[in-house]
Amino acid sequence: MQTIDQFNFAGKKAFVRVDFNVPLDENQNITDDTRIRAAMPTLKKIIADGGMLIIGSHMGRPKKNPDPKYSLKAILAHVQECLGAPVAFAEDCQNADAQVAALKPGEALLLENLRFYAEEEGKPRGLAEDATDEEKAAAKKAVKESQKAFTKKLASYADCYVNDAFGTAHRAHASTALIAEYFDAENKMFGYLMNKEVTAVETVMSNTVRPFTAIMGGSKVSTKIDIIENMLGKVDNLILMGGMTYTFSKARGGQIGVSICENDKLDLALSIIEKAKANGVNLYLATDAVVADKFSNDANSQIVSVREIPDGWEGMDIGTETRKAFAEVIKESKTILWNGPAGVFEF
Repeated sequence: MQTIDQFNFAGKKAFVRVDFNVPLDENQNITDDTRIRAAMPTLKKIIADGGMLIIGSHMGRPKKNPDPKYSLKAILAHVQECLGAPVAFAEDCQNADAQVAALKPGEALLLENLRFYAEEEGKPRGLAEDATDEEKAAAKKAVKESQKAFTKKLASYADCYVNDAFGTAHRAHASTALIAEYFDAENKMFGYLMNKEVTAVETVMSNTVRPFTAIMGGSKVSTKIDIIENMLGKVDNLILMGGMTYTFSKARGGQIGVSICENDKLDLALSIIEKAKANGVNLYLATDAVVADKFSNDANSQIVSVREIPDGWEGMDIGTETRKAFAEVIKESKTILWNGPAGVFEF
């Protein structure tokens, strides 16, 4: 994709996918606006050109539509303050035609949380726990079909598309991968943040000095599997941490309490361990963890083995022993590629 420096947005409506998934306190106040500020250079460039912004983002993992807890209305005033331009709000991202049509050059429209619709992620909702494989397959097929109309509607709002959501770019969601297909090459591009991150990764991968260590964090093995498997053919050391720690621990027979775990990915975790061995890659996993008795800032905590987490407790971060072990690997490395957090960083 081209970058936005090569494009004049004057008189154009631009759909910009950003990552405004910021943490909020119990009163819906933003506690860290880093992600909002990071998108501002891209948004301000479009406004300065005389373009019109349609801003799309997700927040959290809502399971219904609407879900007030995850409404982007909570960040509207701050987005407008940071942008320094009028920002309207669309209560429904699929029914914003009139508001889009009313936009004037230099104005913006913030769409409600894209994930209020299951079609954004393309995953069915509301399935019974005892749903049969046939029912699951039918539900998945149905949401994939309706996802096409959802994506087409988002694309219809704009003349051009800008992806500036690096944190979600690896996911084949409607507003990231699928929507781009509705715009020709001259009318889709990376934003400043996206371009910066992509350039950084390309620089690291093309100028590798060994030992080369990749650090992969995050909550799910399933969202990192493509990156992990790609790295196994390139790195000397692979550090896996974050929520996926507990999937690996359970796969190897560990007791993980109520820690996050992808039970359907236990075999996948074991296969990654075997592939690392086959590729001569040193794979490092957490040996201890900070655990808590509830998912809250005021929870009780302790450090235990990742294989012996008590019932009712959940893993929150890597422990002291693990930090020391990972630090030794990092200190000996000449090139480091880091993707994802080591533990919980927001509630």
